[in-house]
Amino acid sequence: MQIRQILQGKKINALFSVTSDTTVYNALVEMANKNIGAVLVIDAGKLSGIFSERDYARKIVLKGLHSDDTLVKDVMTANVITIKMEDKLEVAMQIMSERHIRHLPVMEGEVLAGIISINDVVSSIIQEQKSQIDSLQGYISGTYA
Repeated sequence: MQIRQILQGKKINALFSVTSDTTVYNALVEMANKNIGAVLVIDAGKLSGIFSERDYARKIVLKGLHSDDTLVKDVMTANVITIKMEDKLEVAMQIMSERHIRHLPVMEGEVLAGIISINDVVSSIIQEQKSQIDSLQGYISGTYA
């Protein structure tokens, strides 16, 4: 399965973003309103970074900073790891596992096409395995089409 198929299968494939000059507080409000764990940081139409709940916990709360006077650019992950639309699901799993990340922006060439989460990956694996089980059961029972 390709990443393209995962994006196409998502119920909601909206790209939620903030700019790097957004306060952390406003980014958190946006994330809470959208019920998401990370938000893309886009400046002048380009992906500048990603800001996650983990960034907040480790770079704001634990350092005694305040979310209402800290800018996203000061705490975001700037060197964003991305994946390509044509990459396989296994590549996403490997990247997420090795890098301990839960969100991967998806690029189509130089254009941001979407974002996948660890939940999207797990759901796709479950769906793929269910399809394989159904096919094997059909084959065994003689009802394979």
